[in-house]
Amino acid sequence: MSSPERTAEHAQEDDPGPGTEEERTARPSVPPARRARSFLVYAAFSWLGLVVLAAALADVLPLAAYGTPVGAPRLTPRPGSLNLLLGTDQLGRSLLARCVYGARVSLLICALAGLLGAAVGAGLGMLAGYLQGRVDALIRLLADAMLAFPPLLLLLALSSVLTPSASTILIGLTLLVIPTFIRLARANTLSWAAQEFITAARNMGASDRRILWRELLPNLLPSLGAYLPVVMAALIVAEGSLSFLGMGIPPPSPSWGGMISDGKDSIGEYPHVVFVPTAFIFLTVFALNQAGDHLRHRFDRGLRD
Repeated sequence: MSSPERTAEHAQEDDPGPGTEEERTARPSVPPARRARSFLVYAAFSWLGLVVLAAALADVLPLAAYGTPVGAPRLTPRPGSLNLLLGTDQLGRSLLARCVYGARVSLLICALAGLLGAAVGAGLGMLAGYLQGRVDALIRLLADAMLAFPPLLLLLALSSVLTPSASTILIGLTLLVIPTFIRLARANTLSWAAQEFITAARNMGASDRRILWRELLPNLLPSLGAYLPVVMAALIVAEGSLSFLGMGIPPPSPSWGGMISDGKDSIGEYPHVVFVPTAFIFLTVFALNQAGDHLRHRFDRGLRD
């Protein structure tokens, strides 16, 4: 005679439970986890889009020319007029117009310098990480030597030897970016070169050129592109520092750093003359850093893994 415990166990095994056979065997659907996006990310991309759009459409916006006086010198911000919305500088020129036109200089130079530095640095870093040996040692030595030189002194030396202009700043900022991308590309190349698909490509007779450009480069582009906004943010600060020292874009062309330098003597009585371009630099650099962090977490496989 069976015990009550075994009777209960057999009854539990024989009972199929509620629901049809399809409902019991169907796999439960679990919705995929969605990562909540921060409000700062949306605000950062919105600010960057607004600045880029305003800089691109500056000629058609209802703004005065950046060199044309629109009122008395050092007027405080006045919401009634677009040109006087952020006040005027020491010559009566619209601060909003000069900040919008100055965005062209800062964003264009820093974007070009970042892209050129990324292209040259990525190429050298890929060669160092893939070929290794003496090529790797030589390229690492070059990157270490460039990183050891103080960035501000390099920019000041170029501006003193060459004529201060947009092209001079572009050359100097590009030189600052190259060693950073050399190290980043080399580290990623070393990681990807050890993968099985690279070994398979070698065994199939693929040339080094094909492996570099067809196999490695597409896998390096996400991490390099995600790091580019952070580099651009640093370049904007460097360009502003150089213009503040009077070695940047020559007047009358506006730049954010030059506007800060022009208004530094009257910051005690008219702080808005300095705070307005400073706010543009701060918001743009902050937005680029937020965008760079977001892109890194989304596209950098090393962080996700």
